[in-house]
Amino acid sequence: MTYVVTVDTCIPEGTPEMDPLQRAGAVALIEDGFDSVKSVEGPDGVKVDLLDSIVAVHPGGALLKVVVDASALESAEDAVQTLVDELLERSEPLADWRIERCEVELHQGLARESLDAADGPDAPPDDPAARKARHTESVTTESADDGYDAEAEATAVRKRMLESADELRSFSPVMFGVPEDGDEAHEDGGEAFAVSPEGAALAAGALVHATDILVDKLFEDVQVLTQEDTNVAECEGPLWHLEHLPDRYALRYDARFARRFLVTVIAMTTRFTDGSFRRLSCVAEELALRFLLGEATTTLELHGLLDDEVSAALDAFAGNLYEDMDHEWLYDGSLDGIDEGTTGTTLGITPLAFGSWFTPFNEGRYVHPSASDEPESALQ
Repeated sequence: MTYVVTVDTCIPEGTPEMDPLQRAGAVALIEDGFDSVKSVEGPDGVKVDLLDSIVAVHPGGALLKVVVDASALESAEDAVQTLVDELLERSEPLADWRIERCEVELHQGLARESLDAADGPDAPPDDPAARKARHTESVTTESADDGYDAEAEATAVRKRMLESADELRSFSPVMFGVPEDGDEAHEDGGEAFAVSPEGAALAAGALVHATDILVDKLFEDVQVLTQEDTNVAECEGPLWHLEHLPDRYALRYDARFARRFLVTVIAMTTRFTDGSFRRLSCVAEELALRFLLGEATTTLELHGLLDDEVSAALDAFAGNLYEDMDHEWLYDGSLDGIDEGTTGTTLGITPLAFGSWFTPFNEGRYVHPSASDEPESALQ
């Protein structure tokens, strides 16, 4: 069975954060290590095959997504932990790094369903499209006969989101519309209001929660495009997010692009949580933030937690991060006939060239080495 194991690694305590050159070197060392291994034997002696890996290095360490074929979840986790330990130990610059987390992340309801239905008449369907449809439906149609309590679930989700809000270390409540001390509430529709600290915390926690969902779904999109060796426009399998990128370039969203976009999402959200974020770096990050906000909104709506205040908090967050909304032009069908690099005669705008999506807006912006404009060696 295929498992996606998430591994969080970090540099030694008290060590200065890595600069861009050091991060690029760490990416190369870790990816070279994975490339040299086809399978690994876990502590229980069971062979586990390594199928794929994604490496996203940030100033304080690295986030790894490792795809393996294993007989059981525990074997997958143990084997990947053993492998990453060995890769770090045999790379002198990384020898003192430590693993903070190594686990397969599962939706509790879907995991319980899979266990209950294994080898039975209710086993999940083999067809990927049918599985996607079933999983999407199951989140919203849990059976009351199984004792599912929607209100209790919403309360639990809300509690988890509030508890995880502090993980969004790069942003203060002010970024979500909470007035600074002494500031007055702003006007909206003729009425003065301000987002409360709790409303801002719920929005921040929703973004943290949505990050894991978004990364996992994009990883599945990468796998589908890789297995079919195709692009989004011609893909027959189910896709979660990549099919919602601007339609005009659908033929160019292949597996290589998908991997670059996934790394961009991981790098951006890592900066959100490690406190190093300053500004969005490129068009790809602007589109990634669009997806993250959408995922957070969907999750909040699903559990009945998206009230006017939380919605206003997310709007304030988006308004503070986006320097402009030029990327929305990519979704404007009326611009499809305008050549890239030319200026629109009626709107006075310059369409955003596909080839520049991963190009930093200026020298001070950070783009992950594996997603930069020359990623051939890192991504193949």
